[in-house]
Amino acid sequence: MPKTKFKPVLHLFFFFFIWVSVPCFSRPVITYPPQTSLLFSSDAVSILSFKSKADLDNKLLYALNERFDYCQWRGVKCAQGRVVRYILQNAALRGVFPANSLSKLDQLRVLSLRNNSLSGPIPDLSSLYNLKSLFLGHNNFSGTFPPSILLLHRITSLDLSYDKLTGPIPANLTDLERLNVLRLEWNRFDGPVPALNQSFLLIFNVSGNNLTGKIPVTPTLSKFNTTAFSLNPDLCGEIINKACASRAPFFGSPSASGPLGQSAEAQSGGGGGVMVLSPPSSPKKSHRRTGVVLGFTIGIALILFSVLLALAVVKKQRVDSKGTKPTTIASPEVTNSNAGNSRNHIGEPPERKTMMPEIQRLKKSGNLVFVGGEVEGYSLEQLMRASAELLGRGTMATTYKAVVDRQLILTVKRLDAGRTAVTGGEAFEQHMEAVGGLVHPNLVPLRAYFQAKGERLVIYDYQPNGSVFNLVHGSRSTRAKPLHWTSCLKIAEDVAQGLAYIHQASRLVHGNLKSTNVLLGTDFEACLTDYCLAVLADSSSTEDPDSLAYKAPEIRKSNRKLTPKSDVYAFGVFLLELLTGKHPSQHPVLVPHDLLEWVRTIREDDVGEYRWLGMLTEVASVCSLTSPEQRPAMWQALKMIQEIKESAMMEDRASFGHS
Repeated sequence: MPKTKFKPVLHLFFFFFIWVSVPCFSRPVITYPPQTSLLFSSDAVSILSFKSKADLDNKLLYALNERFDYCQWRGVKCAQGRVVRYILQNAALRGVFPANSLSKLDQLRVLSLRNNSLSGPIPDLSSLYNLKSLFLGHNNFSGTFPPSILLLHRITSLDLSYDKLTGPIPANLTDLERLNVLRLEWNRFDGPVPALNQSFLLIFNVSGNNLTGKIPVTPTLSKFNTTAFSLNPDLCGEIINKACASRAPFFGSPSASGPLGQSAEAQSGGGGGVMVLSPPSSPKKSHRRTGVVLGFTIGIALILFSVLLALAVVKKQRVDSKGTKPTTIASPEVTNSNAGNSRNHIGEPPERKTMMPEIQRLKKSGNLVFVGGEVEGYSLEQLMRASAELLGRGTMATTYKAVVDRQLILTVKRLDAGRTAVTGGEAFEQHMEAVGGLVHPNLVPLRAYFQAKGERLVIYDYQPNGSVFNLVHGSRSTRAKPLHWTSCLKIAEDVAQGLAYIHQASRLVHGNLKSTNVLLGTDFEACLTDYCLAVLADSSSTEDPDSLAYKAPEIRKSNRKLTPKSDVYAFGVFLLELLTGKHPSQHPVLVPHDLLEWVRTIREDDVGEYRWLGMLTEVASVCSLTSPEQRPAMWQALKMIQEIKESAMMEDRASFGHS
């Protein structure tokens, strides 16, 4: 009976022990790590790793509550859950660019950390094999040129400017065949300029470094002006018109044997070994050698004196024979044969030394007239003595690049006397004064003009980066497809700004808008040239075939005056040229809907940008309508373009999480 009495109690105790102990022992087995660690993407981890070292002031407020929250972080743009763009320019970052952080974003296309306060070396980025644009300029990065960048064969834009990078610029930078932007200015690079030969390279700058030696003359480097190489005192060569120092021909190499037969080691103090001297010569032999050396020196001096005397006699005879002839500009050969250390154009190739023969014949019967309050910075005589390079010939003018006193570079247009003869001298002066009063960032500044004896010159600032025609068309090998739509938008806005200003600030019209008359300034802004000169020409003269396609129908086969609406028509044609990369002579006559399909067919790779292309094509279409009354005013066309730009910017900001 007692055993049966305590059996229920034992059972209860046993079950209580099991109930208490099992949860206690099993609790560590069923615990979970924090939920967010399971949701972290490798891309998110990479960005947070970068932030931990590069954002010491905690400017980036990143939080991760949902699986793909990082795609909404500042500067991040994703495609299918992977980071493809990371743009943090002007983000006030301070710190270093940590290794093994952003280098794990293997789908990254664009990385911009421009204009921050990041320091230290640039880490290995070779794993970013999809990267197309890298902007690390305006920071404090140090070390040498990152060798890993040379493995990014898809890269098209590279900006390492305004940092503190040292060492040479790698010669195998030429392996990056797709580069179209390379900015390395204001670092501390040394050594030679690589022989870059990338045909797509459009923007290039290595100024403000410590580069040395002769600049290689390649087709790519030759198309950039001297500012791309400036502030490198030890650079020289044809491209920057600076002669490279050469060893005097009458002096041997320092490593040559000494005059008394001593070895090179003897002359330099030896290489740590014993100096070996020739046996001492007798006094008689020494005197004999001294006499030989003295006689040789006197003989050379007599020969040089005879040559110089003969040259002086010949020169005097030439001057005497030309005594009755009027003074003209000296040719480059004569100029360079004067004093050997004078400020001549030493080192310029023959084609750059060609003078303006027509301008040389000008008498001093007129003066340069500086317009718009311009201070007289040079005289007609200086201009006539300038070296010049022929840039091109048109139906209305011949254009030269003139270098005055090897310092000031100007563009000089010599107007065709036959075509502009219909405009009298006084009317020409009044018109040029009016044109000179036009001042706008998108107009190439007109500085001065000249007329005398049937000659007329118009002088502008020189624009260093060529024309939009060269940018859009180039050669068949350098331009395989049209410009990116954002470049088209930027150029179109610049041109529209310039045209709208002319129409609103005066009663003048451009009259000759075409891609060759849109130049690229120092910051690659589009600037109009040859503006308001077409009215000076005889409209009955033969028209340039390349210009005919830009002409509005109402003036193409008549003597009707140019109007602002004819400028609008030319702008519409020009915009289509930008969008398609086709010269206006190749544009088909299509209704607006078919025109859009034609543009899309040409730009078949830009599927994601059809919306913006459609808007720009619509602007081009309405501007180039046959009836001038149906075309918008230029300010209205400008407003349309600016609205497209604003819409695109708002969409970009929204995609980066700024909206």
